[in-house]
Amino acid sequence: MVSRPFAIAFAAIFLGSFGLAQSNSALADKTEPKPVPPTRALSAEERGDIMMARKMYREAIEAFDSDPQKTAVLYNKIGIAYHQLQQLDNARKYYERALKAKRDYAEALNNIGTVYYAKKSYRRAISYYQKALRITPESASVYSNLGTALFVRKKYDEATEAYQKALAIDPEVFERRSNYGTMLEDRNVAERAKFHYYLAKMYAKSGRNDMALQYVRKALEEGFKDKKKFEEEPEFQALRTLPEFKDLIAAEPRVL
Repeated sequence: MVSRPFAIAFAAIFLGSFGLAQSNSALADKTEPKPVPPTRALSAEERGDIMMARKMYREAIEAFDSDPQKTAVLYNKIGIAYHQLQQLDNARKYYERALKAKRDYAEALNNIGTVYYAKKSYRRAISYYQKALRITPESASVYSNLGTALFVRKKYDEATEAYQKALAIDPEVFERRSNYGTMLEDRNVAERAKFHYYLAKMYAKSGRNDMALQYVRKALEEGFKDKKKFEEEPEFQALRTLPEFKDLIAAEPRVL
């Protein structure tokens, strides 16, 4: 995301250009041109933010690294750029530098967790997510990441509890695509099918039938075999009266 200071600088540049155009018009009308307000130079962090927005991650690293006053936020941003380049060891190194600069930096803890998740070191990932949550207990995205790591370790009850907390904090948490959060796309189809079954169950329990139906469909399309669960689990009771649900259960879905 482009920072607010950059947005201000950009607005100043744009307004400066507009002022110059006005001055040319004024000259043509033989009136006195208005002075163009000066604009300040962008900081190293602002230049890095621009490069990140453009997905120019190496250039972003160079810009961030050129700032002589390294802060925890800056170290974390360098880590994120390396993370995007899939250079996980470098990413972790800078996240750890961010933590050294600010020991209670929950975002850096979460990001270290995502590095360990990517390396399939799920125990360590869980540990870092839990540390992050002790600092920011109202973070839906960290609860979601924790749930996914627990899910991969087949701790389904604990994963469901984490997902429910994430959903209670942010009802749209599973509809967002975090650049640095964990996902299940790297797992096999059977696990994704089960994952979407659990999401369908949670949405049904919370009364969000539209989202529940969406994830029932996804689970079936990804090969979820045990249809009886949809017909027997109490969470799906309200769905069972809906024609859309009946059609999904009756159909033979095209497995993706």
